[in-house]
Amino acid sequence: MYEETIDLLIDGVFRKGSEGKGQPLVNPATGEEIATVPHASAADLDAALAAADRAFGPWKALPAVNRYKIMMKAADLIDERLETIARVLTMENGKPLAEARGEVAFSAEATRWYAEEGKRAYGRIVPGRVPGQRQMVYKEPVGVVAAFAAWNFPASNVIRKISGALAAGCSIILKTAEETPGTAVAFARCFQDAGLPKGVLNLVFGVPDEVSLHLLASPIPRKVSLTGSTAVGKLLQKRAADTLKRTTMELGGHAPVLVFADADVDHAVATLAAAKFRNAGQVCTSPTRFFVHESIAGAFAAGMAAKAAALKLGNGLDPETQMGPMIAPRRCDAIQSLVDDAVGKGAELLAGGQRLDRPGNFYAPTVLSNVPESARIMSEEPFGPVASIVPFSTFDEVIARANALPYGLASFVFTKDGATARDAEMALEAGLVGVNHTMISTPETPFGGVNESGFGSESGIEGLEAFQRTKFVSELF
Repeated sequence: MYEETIDLLIDGVFRKGSEGKGQPLVNPATGEEIATVPHASAADLDAALAAADRAFGPWKALPAVNRYKIMMKAADLIDERLETIARVLTMENGKPLAEARGEVAFSAEATRWYAEEGKRAYGRIVPGRVPGQRQMVYKEPVGVVAAFAAWNFPASNVIRKISGALAAGCSIILKTAEETPGTAVAFARCFQDAGLPKGVLNLVFGVPDEVSLHLLASPIPRKVSLTGSTAVGKLLQKRAADTLKRTTMELGGHAPVLVFADADVDHAVATLAAAKFRNAGQVCTSPTRFFVHESIAGAFAAGMAAKAAALKLGNGLDPETQMGPMIAPRRCDAIQSLVDDAVGKGAELLAGGQRLDRPGNFYAPTVLSNVPESARIMSEEPFGPVASIVPFSTFDEVIARANALPYGLASFVFTKDGATARDAEMALEAGLVGVNHTMISTPETPFGGVNESGFGSESGIEGLEAFQRTKFVSELF
């Protein structure tokens, strides 16, 4: 049973849209409708804008230690409700319950980290140039935030925006994905129950293009934060430019993996298979282009194929499930098109390669070997459970191929040689690099990409600074 009522949150009140519009919420593992997602009307969006505008001044003025107490209470409530929230997340997103639990636990931890860091939003004193002069640099909240979060991580995508904004002293209007609204609603209830003043956090749903156009046309939001595709990022960036809103863009990727000849093949296979098929490959940092040294490419590909074939697919609520469904039928169709194109151009299909004939949006974990550069999957982000393996010969060759795309979010290196690792770390065009592991996201470390994977960071002190602006004050008496 789906254990969340989907409501808008505007000015401290949970309610439906004023025009009665909405859309069904479908469980991707079963195809069943489990709830209705209300859509905010233009009047509702205006009410959210006005509420956030009114709430910003008092929330900004509240001492950081007071904001800290509310956020810590919210984190405690997230922990207390973890099992319920995780089940909601799994039913709307499809990922295995164990992954959902970990994501909700991460969200509580991130809320605590931001709450703590909000107490340390330090400025500095700069020595004056003349006697009696005092020069001070302040960090202050940027203002009302308009935030947009993707469906693939319904908890962590949402909490980075909420907690970062609140810790900095900003109010926020959040539009999360209509495919996965319940997790955001559950978090909003935790913050409201923790004593968050009305209007500081507002939650809306609707037709994405209509909501973003309305919110970004308003002069009230001074900051835009997006987790989404590169195409959407470019669109929102253009809309934000009309009123010169600051932006943080966490966009798409096409992560290269460099597996050098001296790598531990068994470790690399086990680590990368787990990362590749996590959340059915619907992860912006998912390894996608596997460049493996020619001397070990065959063994690596065979190992990946064996791992893929052994995975148990099913409803994420089943404790034996290791990989859940795609978010929607359209994603299965998109993956099939990429796989068919690659095989048609000469790639060898070692595992998977088809949608499963069963209820839900299940696509078999797929491994392709000797994928030609001309295959679309080598340049288009698959965002699905497909590993494309390509042999390479030299360091310079693999770096050039890894950096050939405009994306620059995550990249991974597997080698036993420290010098090789350091050379690759410096040469790769990426905001995130993992060496011999794929754990590149924590509350205390910056998360973000470069080039067409976006700019700015979430998490870490950089994530807090994204919601702040700098004020310089010079006194002379």
